[in-house]
Amino acid sequence: KMGYEGYFLIIKDIVDTAKRNGIKVGPGRGSSVSSLVLYALSVTNIDPLKYGLYFERFLNPERISPPDVDIDFEDERRDEIIKYVRKKYGENCVSQIITFGRMKAKAAIRDVARVMGLPYSEADEIAKLVDYNTLEETYEFNPAFKSLIDSKEIYKKLFEYAKRIEGHARHASVHAGGIVIAPSDLTEFVPLYKHPDDTVCTQYEMEALESVGLIKMDFLGLKTLTVIRKVEDMIKMKTPDFSIEKIPLNDKKTYELLQKGETIGVFQLESQGMREILRKAKPEKFEDLIAIIALYRPGPLGSVNINEFVARKHGVIPITYPHPLLENVLKETYGLILYQEQVMKIASEIAGFSMGKADILRRAMGKKEKEKMLAEEKDFIEGAKKKGVPEDVARDIFEVIKPFAGYGFNKAHAASYALISYQTAFLKAHYPLLFMCVNLSSEMGKSEELAKFVNEAKRMGIEILKPDINESEKEFKIVSDNKILFGLGGIKNVGDAAISAIIKAREKGKFKSFEDFIYRTSSKSCNKKVIEALIYSGAFDSLEPDRKKLLSKIEREEGKIKVSLFEDSDSQYKMESEIKATEKLEMEKKAFGFYFGAHPLTPYLPFIKFMDITNSSDLVYIEEAREINLCGFPADIKIMKGKNGVEYFQVEFEDLYGTFKVNVFGEI
Repeated sequence: KMGYEGYFLIIKDIVDTAKRNGIKVGPGRGSSVSSLVLYALSVTNIDPLKYGLYFERFLNPERISPPDVDIDFEDERRDEIIKYVRKKYGENCVSQIITFGRMKAKAAIRDVARVMGLPYSEADEIAKLVDYNTLEETYEFNPAFKSLIDSKEIYKKLFEYAKRIEGHARHASVHAGGIVIAPSDLTEFVPLYKHPDDTVCTQYEMEALESVGLIKMDFLGLKTLTVIRKVEDMIKMKTPDFSIEKIPLNDKKTYELLQKGETIGVFQLESQGMREILRKAKPEKFEDLIAIIALYRPGPLGSVNINEFVARKHGVIPITYPHPLLENVLKETYGLILYQEQVMKIASEIAGFSMGKADILRRAMGKKEKEKMLAEEKDFIEGAKKKGVPEDVARDIFEVIKPFAGYGFNKAHAASYALISYQTAFLKAHYPLLFMCVNLSSEMGKSEELAKFVNEAKRMGIEILKPDINESEKEFKIVSDNKILFGLGGIKNVGDAAISAIIKAREKGKFKSFEDFIYRTSSKSCNKKVIEALIYSGAFDSLEPDRKKLLSKIEREEGKIKVSLFEDSDSQYKMESEIKATEKLEMEKKAFGFYFGAHPLTPYLPFIKFMDITNSSDLVYIEEAREINLCGFPADIKIMKGKNGVEYFQVEFEDLYGTFKVNVFGEI
């Protein structure tokens, strides 16, 4: 009917090719998971009939628009898929897509305020009141914003100037995953643009491409899929017929892990807030997990009381419904609205809307399109009255669903991501050593993330051994039933060239001494900086445990490493060379970016647990204006000066999981 058969078959070809080549593909993403055809073609892995997903959320017969199919591939091999598409469908017919960073409403206020010389605090106060898509809408519908703008002439000027630049492009870049395939040369349809990194992309954005008849698709790289594939490969060494796609969705051990909130490394469930919800809600089935994924979002969190959701789930308070007709729609979420699809179904059940018309209502609400919303509200109330629903009840229900249309989560997307969450939780519950080993390797180069996983492994009773120059590979590796050896790639300043040189030299036999290492490795790849990092990390401890002694031996002269071959027998040197525990901590901090063997806060751990302390790694998930407790020790202090000329201290603190900064003003 819509003529998208070819598009669907191209998507299937790409997904099938990835699977044939051992590239992990996600179970689906976004509204495309609602398509039964895509499920039948094995493009998606979620049965839309089983989980109540509506096709009209993906393709609406009453509002014809191009399909939007996003596919997740493991991030390390996503480029292989793009190369395949270029080769299969023609280099001249395939391109990535441009995207423009645009001046949004809040950014326009902040940028113009800065140019006008307004204090940051005033600009921030105004910007935070912007809660509609545009400044004009905010001024019209937000009385607090209007009142503040009208209070001063300079604010009125700020508002007028900001409106003029709002929506203008600030810079061009390449879309993270967008790909377009044309039936013939792309230059017959669109002009092309060459990015500074030599990537060729269209000069038109996605929306414009649709208007000229081209259909885009998103190929996104997801690190979690790489982790799943690597763990799966390791499992298959002992259990060849294992498949993550065949695991049961009612595994007791997996739900026990989820109920305890032990979800560091579990997709979408790592944050402190999410772990709290898991401990309270105690998911018992896959549908519970879908709801929790959807619940931890700005929209539902702002409108649904989490404690009420939990209390209803556990039978502490009775489950009630806005209207008896809504029981079937809201039963799985205990009488509360979480999903956009529920908004559509409510419009269908209460007002007799077709699912296509219900989706039009959802879109109008989501985009806060005033005229369309008024027209749809009239139809909603008239339709409800025909079904015997009193007008006042219909109006109340309409008001209830308004916020969820825009901010309620797409259930199809929640279901697909819940499946990845469940798969990673299953792997952590049943194969903890393999799971943690792969995750540690995946975070090399990111000190704070690596520290998080090292601490989690220790909590799980897994011992992380310091690197060893004769045993460590680039990545972390399992060396016994509960021990993982630190990977050389996790040491700061030790790059791929140095690691390759070390491993190649070891092919002729293990290093017998520090001097043997220097002699057998290239000074070009293993320079002084690399060797110092290896010493700091303890990689040479098996050859010579005295790290200060090794540091005293290396010199740099005309680009070459020179080593003193003579032992210093002076007793004073021996006394000074004895490494203190605090010095060892600082060395490891330099090598890894975090404290590895121990931590200055270790003696205070009982206090930290008692005081309900928020970890630095969870700060990104904490909403603004929420009071929290932090605990760390000062690592750095700077004197800063505000725009008003007043000086203040900026103190950087460290905890077990990373760093955070605190501004200390004079009045404190």
